Amino acid sequence: MTRALVRFAPSIALALAALSPLVLPTYQVAVVTYVMIAAVACLGLVLMTGIAGMVSFGHAAFVGLGAYVSGYLSSQLGWPAWIGLACAVIAAALAAGLIGAITVRMSGHYLALATLCFGISFYFLVGNSEMLGRFNGLTGIAPVSVAGFELRSERQTYYLVLVMLVLVIAWCRQLLSSRTGRVLRSLRSGPVIAETFGANAHHYRLMAFVLAAVIGAVAGWLYAHVQRFLSPTPFGLTASIDYLFMTVIGGSGQLWGALLGAGLVTIIKHELQDLLKFVFGPTTRLELLVFAAIMIVVLQKARRGLWPFLEQRFATAIAPVAGIEPAIMPRRRAKPEHGLTVLSAGRLRRSFGGLLAVDDISFDVKGGEILGILGPNGAGKSTLFNLISGALSRSKGELSFLGSPLSKASARDMCRRGLSRTFQHAALVQDMTVLENVAIGATHLGRRGLFASSLRLDRVEERQLLGWSMHLLDRVGLADKAFELAGNLSLGHQRLVEIARALAADPVLLLLDEPAAGLRTNEKAVLADLLAELRAEGLAIVLVEHDMDFVFSLADRLMVMNFGRRIAVGRPEEVRADTGVQEAYLGAAA
Repeated sequence: MTRALVRFAPSIALALAALSPLVLPTYQVAVVTYVMIAAVACLGLVLMTGIAGMVSFGHAAFVGLGAYVSGYLSSQLGWPAWIGLACAVIAAALAAGLIGAITVRMSGHYLALATLCFGISFYFLVGNSEMLGRFNGLTGIAPVSVAGFELRSERQTYYLVLVMLVLVIAWCRQLLSSRTGRVLRSLRSGPVIAETFGANAHHYRLMAFVLAAVIGAVAGWLYAHVQRFLSPTPFGLTASIDYLFMTVIGGSGQLWGALLGAGLVTIIKHELQDLLKFVFGPTTRLELLVFAAIMIVVLQKARRGLWPFLEQRFATAIAPVAGIEPAIMPRRRAKPEHGLTVLSAGRLRRSFGGLLAVDDISFDVKGGEILGILGPNGAGKSTLFNLISGALSRSKGELSFLGSPLSKASARDMCRRGLSRTFQHAALVQDMTVLENVAIGATHLGRRGLFASSLRLDRVEERQLLGWSMHLLDRVGLADKAFELAGNLSLGHQRLVEIARALAADPVLLLLDEPAAGLRTNEKAVLADLLAELRAEGLAIVLVEHDMDFVFSLADRLMVMNFGRRIAVGRPEEVRADTGVQEAYLGAAA
């Protein structure tokens, strides 16, 4: 019963919200209205901070920008509120695009400090602007009019805000379940996954920054036409911290967490102030101290926020997406002919300071071939993978792919050319489903962007991408795990999901970094059969693995590295008999 209540909590909350104004006193209706406005603002931070992993201390400035643009147009020029909304959104998008182009390349505390400076600048700019009323405020803002009927009363504005909140949540849910949304959600783990599978991480971070500002502007528009008076105070640094706090308390990566956090923080602040005055007298100033203590306790018990805490405690299984059946992508890249050179590397070198991690390495790999790379830990194998895949730049050396020389190809360029890879340590987005993780690999196969995702014009393409991803999960034997969270899988299963994700990019060259690590004996046999099938289909495979039996039974050729240099290359039996290899790596295993 409790699990069912949690599962349907959003629907129950919506029904209660629709009925609340009919039974609540006017004052409480107004309080809930401002809670919902704050929730709209927090939804922008969910996209920016919880989804894309960027911390902002200036979000209230975008809320204020939307409020002041619409408020000024209404009070000074007499423009309708709905035109003010369009202008507020455009102004926020332009401002965020300009600021984001400069700041989103920053990371960590540098980005937070940059947004902090913007927020403080906006506060003092508005407070010293004569046309915006300085710190005295802007008055005379007209209410929102619907079909000629002005929404003036608390209950009328309540329903306006409720409808806008539902629309923003629905839009965010649609966006995050799309191809664009999957890339945005992967950014929280860093840019590597997105770049590896063909997405421009900087562009997506900028997109998240702009979308957060636009949603903030919508919240500001609501505030302006509900309050009908504006001053800089609700859009200063304190407000930005409040929005960030609400988002974190509710669950920074959860849409419904924005509403929960906004409601909890706002209501506790209101009720706590009255309670402490009743207990300690009207002159008490303990509310901030007590509030901070309460929030610390909440975060200790629910470190990822309250909504994830409730989901984890009471959650049922994730419902499968209807209509997802295994399918082959209609546009598949032709595999190279057997024996055709896919990748050629000549005298590759990469140094880190005075350390040569890769020193004068040359090799090639052909279609329909598995090349195994062996070497002890620290031999430079993973660095070599990063050079080939574009994750690292070369100090010296040449690379060609399918006969085309590569000068400075990035990871996303290599993906689009036909290279895909797995990682030494499983790199999945833990709070996304297995199917969604695999679909990230097919990012560059899709063409629909933000606009199509927002209006659900990408449904045909989504079915193709998800069907293709399901087909690959079926190939690695994990179709029954498609709707489980990736973080709940064993290490061995996560390795298989990584392989399925790499195959989703439809590569001609597949780089596998220790794919058998963590697999049981029967799972290794399944993986070996899969790799043999892929080789027969013409795929070129480069394999780094420490399991000698696995590598020697599967590879057509082997290259052995030690201290960044190639010490042997040849067929498995030739490498096994090489004295230098035995001394450097195989030892008694030979």
